[in-house]
Amino acid sequence: MTMIRTSMLAAAAGLIALTGIAAPAQAQRDPAYAAARANGSIGEQTDGYLGIVGAATPELQRLVSDINIRRRAIYAEKAQENNATLEQYATTSGCQAIARTVPGEKYQAPDGSWKTRTEAPPERLSVCP
Repeated sequence: MTMIRTSMLAAAAGLIALTGIAAPAQAQRDPAYAAARANGSIGEQTDGYLGIVGAATPELQRLVSDINIRRRAIYAEKAQENNATLEQYATTSGCQAIARTVPGEKYQAPDGSWKTRTEAPPERLSVCP
C-alpha cells in the first residue's frame, strides 16, 4: 500500500511540476501574504495548505482561509483530471511547497511541529518525491 501511495504521489508531483500550481500566483502577489510569510505568521503545511503559526488574528485567519479555499479548488480540479485523490494531490503539493521555502520561512515538519527553514533542505514527509 505504501508503494502504491508513493508511486501515486510521485505521479502527482510530476503533474504539479508541469502545471506549477502549488501556490496560487495571486496570493504570492498579495502584500499581506508576503508580509505574513516573511514574518513567520504563516507557513506551508505537509497537507498542501497554509497554516497559521502562533496566534491567529481575524485578518490572518481570513487571508489563510481564502488562500486555502483557492488551493483546494485547484487541487480538486487537477486531481480529477489526473485520476488522483484530492488528498494525494494536496500532499504532493505540500511536499513541493515546503521544498520551495526559503531560509527564514516557516514550514511544518513531518512530526507536525513548525520549523524555520535554514540553508539546509527542509524536513519533508517520507512519501515526498
